[in-house]
Amino acid sequence: MAKYVEISEDRKIVRLIQTVFHLVFSVHFWLVSAYGVYMYCSVTEEQLKEPLIMMAKNYALAYGTLWNASFQTMFLGLALLHDMLRWLDKHESKIGRKVKYFRDVIFNGLVFPFTCFVTGMFWCVYLIDRELVFPQVYDQIVPWWLNHCVHTNIFIVIAIETLLTRRRQPTDVKVERCLWVFVSVFYAVVYYSIYFFGGCWLYGVFGVMTWWQVCIYQACIWGSTWVFYNLNFFVNRMIHKEADSSPKTSTNGDLESRETTFQNTSKVSGVATVSKNKDVELNAKDGMNENGKTNAAYLNENNDENGKEWTSIGKDGQLDKSGTNFKRNQSSL
Repeated sequence: MAKYVEISEDRKIVRLIQTVFHLVFSVHFWLVSAYGVYMYCSVTEEQLKEPLIMMAKNYALAYGTLWNASFQTMFLGLALLHDMLRWLDKHESKIGRKVKYFRDVIFNGLVFPFTCFVTGMFWCVYLIDRELVFPQVYDQIVPWWLNHCVHTNIFIVIAIETLLTRRRQPTDVKVERCLWVFVSVFYAVVYYSIYFFGGCWLYGVFGVMTWWQVCIYQACIWGSTWVFYNLNFFVNRMIHKEADSSPKTSTNGDLESRETTFQNTSKVSGVATVSKNKDVELNAKDGMNENGKTNAAYLNENNDENGKEWTSIGKDGQLDKSGTNFKRNQSSL
């Protein structure tokens, strides 16, 4: 039986937009990273006389903004690689499924929650008193556009990605939560270690708080990123409402098997299992429909847009004359 590969024009357009989007922002973050290295190396001795600039250079790798930008760069690289595999029709290969898996767990567990926190917290504090989060003296070394690249554009990335890609449920709950816990705790250890051993706060907002206020603030940081992690899926379900009737994925991110129910008015019903090779097997409750035709014959006459050539088969794969079981080859869902 023939296999059918059919991609609607709308899906092609969406796929093209996704690829261009991932390519543009991948290049964007790589250029930002390159400029960041240049900026770090070009700080003058005169500028280093300013204590805040000296601190910023000494602890540059400890800033949460840099960590989050790194997460986005990794995600965009994996997303672009998966787009290329899709265009080459290799996305269902072993490598393709792994790339998709890591792309999604990084986005869900790291990119979305920490980007929402960095953007929201930075600009809220900045508008209240910029000296508490981005002192004016930093303008000597950090241009205004670079500030927006790492604090504003990062939110644009997750906004567009959420609009273009369905992530209605976690890809792998355990892995995503472990990533979130590890980064949250490890960054706190790094941050407070700098204060206890280096004698300075990376962000001035901590310096105006008492210790009990710092503890509450830290709890709010963890709590807000956890809320953002769960908000990701809620927002995605709100945007992609039409996906409610789509098949449900029952694996941890790899599209290995999905279940859906087939029903029609001629008493042909059953449960279909879609495997990796996209062969669809349907065990019907009734071998014959009400018109006296086999299920396979009925489906070929009343075929949907996905393909034709339903054939009655038995458990051993041979032709089943009773018409109870039938099979169709289908290359895409």
